[in-house]
Amino acid sequence: MPPTQAESVIKNIIREIEQECAAQGEIVSETVVAFMVKAVVLDPSNAFNMDRTLIKSDVQKLVKLCVTRLLDSKNPSLDTIKMQVYFDMNYTSREDFLEEHHRVLESRLSSISREITDNRACAREELESLYRKIVSYVLLRSGLGSPTDIKIVRETTAALQSVFPQAELGTFLTLGRKDKERQMVELTMIITGIRLFNRDCGKGGEGIDDLPEILREAIPATTHHIDYQLQITQELAYRYTAILEKISKNPLLVKEFQSLLIKEALYNVRQYEIFLQIILSDIISCAQEVELMIRQLGAQMELLKTTVKSKTAVPTSQVFPIFIALANLWTSFQDETVLISVLSNLTTHLEPFLGTHELLFPDKLMQELLEGVIVKTDVYRIKEHMEERVPLDIRKLEWLFPETTANFDKLLIQYRGFCGYTFATTDGLLLPGNPAIGILKYKDNYYTFNTREAACSFADNPEHFINLIKEKAKKNAELIQLLELHQQFETLIPYSQMRDIDKHYIKPITKCESSTQTDTHILPPNIVRAYEWNEWELRRKAIKLVCSRTC
Repeated sequence: MPPTQAESVIKNIIREIEQECAAQGEIVSETVVAFMVKAVVLDPSNAFNMDRTLIKSDVQKLVKLCVTRLLDSKNPSLDTIKMQVYFDMNYTSREDFLEEHHRVLESRLSSISREITDNRACAREELESLYRKIVSYVLLRSGLGSPTDIKIVRETTAALQSVFPQAELGTFLTLGRKDKERQMVELTMIITGIRLFNRDCGKGGEGIDDLPEILREAIPATTHHIDYQLQITQELAYRYTAILEKISKNPLLVKEFQSLLIKEALYNVRQYEIFLQIILSDIISCAQEVELMIRQLGAQMELLKTTVKSKTAVPTSQVFPIFIALANLWTSFQDETVLISVLSNLTTHLEPFLGTHELLFPDKLMQELLEGVIVKTDVYRIKEHMEERVPLDIRKLEWLFPETTANFDKLLIQYRGFCGYTFATTDGLLLPGNPAIGILKYKDNYYTFNTREAACSFADNPEHFINLIKEKAKKNAELIQLLELHQQFETLIPYSQMRDIDKHYIKPITKCESSTQTDTHILPPNIVRAYEWNEWELRRKAIKLVCSRTC
């Protein structure tokens, strides 16, 4: 089937599933449906043949299976998939977010910027109207107050007149478009710096929020909320892990507890925990940036006060660069404010994807399941085997250790650091790997294990366990993103991770004792006997040559 035809068929299937779900009162996004279609086709228990074209009965079966799974509101697996899709569609890296944020701001300013740069004012009224537009542009670009507030407009106009009087509009109109745009941006930064300085001196700053103070309050509050959510989530994960560990050790309990969806619930909270940690890491970066900028802002203000003091006139070459530096710092404060707000909203919108836990596992049931079970934290599990090391006799594969690898803590561990052997042999139990035991390097990938025995068993036949994990992921599609199995399932790589797939690969920098000796003569000697460096000798030869030709 041609690619365009196949794409059309897939779109029709997705549309039909959306309509079926909507008819039964469940609104699902096209992205979730598309993910579910791929997940259902991958699941070997559904017996779809990937090597032949789907016939009508296959399509009907696919639609029915997808609708059934999408309407199963009590399944944590569906919540995890929805959470992954939501996070992938709404989260982006700090650099990408700020780049997009600035692009949106520029697009919003494009209309008023065009009005100013294309203006051909001649009459007095037209010039006054153009000047007012420049004032509005400065306010909109700086974000320091509303252009409809008369007090803010008057203050901004006064600041603009001090550096760009209306009499200079004639010169401004003779410039080309790019030069006009460049001058407007520069004027905005200078006016922003003037208004910030006036605010600091208590002589102006109408409508300017105290962003450093707002951020100092917002960041700890957001961090505290995420820490609280992380604590609750991790406690749930530790409990589910303890229950599944008990079940894995007693085969008689497997069938009895299979219908409880404990494994799916564990995947749900682990995925939520990972997303919270990503958000928390970004907020910590914000906090570090804000603290640095607050110090820089104070230093620039002090420098400006020292420069100005009580002087009636100061050279623009001395104060304008400081005003521009203040404006750049304030823009950074605005960026951090927006970023914190977005991350906080993202955290809030992830919480509903945990809704099934209280419904499936009320306190009474959890107490029964945890009876006679020791609940261990991830840190405790790692400490249990901290002194273990892989034995020398199985080191035929490459093993990395803290004392022999410089960037040991920065290596990208497979399965998000969970033990692949335990996952493969216990029907999907997630236990944290312990890097201190040794990190196995196999086909340019790095693996950690929760015990020395697990490391030895995995190293005996890595390909077997890797394939087992892949097969298990086909049955639970949420594992593909949870364990970062995107290399094995390229059709399900999230967009956000597809962009950065090459950025995460870090090679180990191994350390060892070595010495080197530089050769005295690396290349064989090549002495040109006829070479002459003396300028006067060259001249003498040239005269001789001329004389010999004229004789």
